[in-house]
Amino acid sequence: MGKRYAIGVDYGTESGRAVIVDVDNGEELAVHVTPYPHGVIDERLPGSGKPLEPNWALQHPDDYMEVLRRSVPEVLRISGVDPAQVIGIGIDFTACTMLPVDKDGNPLCDQEAYRDEPHAYVKLWKHHAAQDEANRINETAEARGELFLSRYGGKTSSEWMVAKAWQIMNEAPEVYEAADRFMEAADWTVLQLTGNPVRSSCGAGYKAFWHKADGYPSPDFFKALDPKLERFVETKLAGDVVSLGTKAGELTAEAADMLGLRAGTAVAASIIDAHAGVPGTGAVRSGQMVMAMGTSLCHMLLSDKEIHAEGISGVVEDGIIPGLYGYEAGQPAVGDLFGWFVDHQVPGYVLEAAAIEGLSVHGWLERRAAELKPGEHGLLALDWWNGNRSVLVDADLSGMIVGLTLQTKPEEIYRSLLEATAFGTRKIIDTFEAAGVEVNELFACGGLPQRNRLLMQIYADVTGREIKIAASTQTPALGAAMFGAVAAGAERGGYDSIAEAAAKMAHVREETYLPNAANKAVYDELYAAYNRLHDLFGRGGCQVMKELLSIKRLQSEA
Repeated sequence: MGKRYAIGVDYGTESGRAVIVDVDNGEELAVHVTPYPHGVIDERLPGSGKPLEPNWALQHPDDYMEVLRRSVPEVLRISGVDPAQVIGIGIDFTACTMLPVDKDGNPLCDQEAYRDEPHAYVKLWKHHAAQDEANRINETAEARGELFLSRYGGKTSSEWMVAKAWQIMNEAPEVYEAADRFMEAADWTVLQLTGNPVRSSCGAGYKAFWHKADGYPSPDFFKALDPKLERFVETKLAGDVVSLGTKAGELTAEAADMLGLRAGTAVAASIIDAHAGVPGTGAVRSGQMVMAMGTSLCHMLLSDKEIHAEGISGVVEDGIIPGLYGYEAGQPAVGDLFGWFVDHQVPGYVLEAAAIEGLSVHGWLERRAAELKPGEHGLLALDWWNGNRSVLVDADLSGMIVGLTLQTKPEEIYRSLLEATAFGTRKIIDTFEAAGVEVNELFACGGLPQRNRLLMQIYADVTGREIKIAASTQTPALGAAMFGAVAAGAERGGYDSIAEAAAKMAHVREETYLPNAANKAVYDELYAAYNRLHDLFGRGGCQVMKELLSIKRLQSEA
């Protein structure tokens, strides 16, 4: 049959990338990144400059098409692969990133009538302005004893589909009425490639309350939220739900011409970006957890049993690997948190010193922070700069640092932030295990594990676990390409299951991170203190974070 290749397109927060890989062994022949021309829209709309309210995060859907127009042809050019040898393409995406579309699948923000309406644009995953709606969803579901709520740890998120759609109905009813449906951006991108308006079971299951056996919540539940939502599923979530590993469709002639591929090439059902990193790392067995570490951190755990644990972002049968239950939890500020500190809090002398030493500011801080012993800086932080996703599920929480003095140095704060995110991960792991879901192996993928050795050693020391690192630097894109190979199937030179694809195409690095016993002993003490702060500020003992946010909102609206 000759060489066969698959393409994975990975849509992140700031950019999208395409990778072309050898189906036989997972070798990555070429990678190309396209920054989003509009970036993250969180202050003003493009064009009109209309200001946005706090906690908004939008994107422009044409940025996603630009990734396809630029990056896919470019990886073909760089690799020299004949388009006829490409058997499949897979898409992974941040989620829930959603948009309202008309009956033809066109984004409403492209229409003149809605160009200056923020609610007509893509709502990025980290759009947190629907917290009021999320609170009411949680209260109503709990009062009614809705079974679906327990699958999400007892709380749903402002980041998810229903809260965002309900916010649109409440604040821009004309946009809600004009929308033929609301789509995950991942499914919308697949629609552009295939012409098929299907929904992935991954996005629907983790972000829209869909269940393999029960489907969506009942019309009565949505009516209890608001009578105008009674037919929400029927009217706004139309589209067949298709399982991961299935073929969502084939490239249309128009899409093939845009990408430089052959019409009829298999297109896989979309997958959430972090979830694609699981098979991309090679994890396909019960008890394996993969940490996808980038701007945020997503924890995906595979299990052969379904248990409803506190604060998880969902447990979905076949949600990551067919045949297993996939659990999701997460931290919404990790790389973003470190970036915030470097961009906004580092003094000029650090910038000068880093330049003199030929280091990035991150590199300079990491080197100095690595010279410190655990606990030496006297600091402890709560990693909630972008709210808390797991296990408290509260976007209205905020970050804090305890122990600052006039002698505190930038590298000490930097290390305390690294440690805070590790404590947050340990909290998630401990919560899973307390509920009876085993975590036997820990993997890491994404940009951070490849760049920050200190961070990964801290994670090993704090969790007390060996951490294995994915060999690929483009693990979600690799995972998406693997699903593209599965969508093509063995008859076209691909695979009949993602487990078969992972066995051939996914690899981990030989070097692992092992916990240091002495460091772990100190971190156990610090983690106990972290837990006390976590519960005090996160479980209602002290409301000062929410009080500050309320004052901020009132003053910004005055």
